[in-house]
Amino acid sequence: MYRIFIVEDDEIIARMVKRHLEGWNYIVSCVSDFSNIMAEFTRFSPQLVLMDIKLPFYNGYYWCGEIRKVSKVPIIFLSSASENMNIVMAVNMGGDDFIAKPFELEVLTVKIQAMLRRAYDFVGQSVVLEHNGVFLNLTEATLVYQNEKLELTKNELKILQILMENFDIVVKRDVIMTKLWENDSYVDENTLSVNVNRLRKKLEGIGLKDFIVTKKGIGYRIG
Repeated sequence: MYRIFIVEDDEIIARMVKRHLEGWNYIVSCVSDFSNIMAEFTRFSPQLVLMDIKLPFYNGYYWCGEIRKVSKVPIIFLSSASENMNIVMAVNMGGDDFIAKPFELEVLTVKIQAMLRRAYDFVGQSVVLEHNGVFLNLTEATLVYQNEKLELTKNELKILQILMENFDIVVKRDVIMTKLWENDSYVDENTLSVNVNRLRKKLEGIGLKDFIVTKKGIGYRIG
């Protein structure tokens, strides 16, 4: 079931669209904190975003740009500001479509269905993990921190995924090794240390010092 995230300042429109889309069996969430939209986006991990342009604190162009730093999720702008310049801006910032207000709910539904088909018929759904401003895109195998992006190897991605999914605990070394090398062959513990140390240096290169903390004799946790 697809998840749709609504970033709309008009509560009446947001509730109306949410109720309509839920009738089509979509899972829908409306933003509640307009000052921290990225946190809600990451927690909800939607497959499509409906974005207004005029919002409190920062406009929709800004948040579209922030989302594009960590995800390729389809973004459809909904706005009464339908001048050509606004449409051009929306597309240039990474938007995939633009629907002018007022709009028919049936038209919106058809556009959403078409967008989801194009985006997900041939590719997996994008999943993003976040911790203290660090965004890990599991689909693209990338990490973004303060406008810096890292391309990750398969092992680097798995290590970060395990640690970020268990950010509040120390993950034992043998647990990480089992998930990294899921076979019956013996793997020297030093191999894990080498992988972690290499990853640490990579993270330090974009300002993430001590993001992976060692608990001697036990394992690792996120700092």
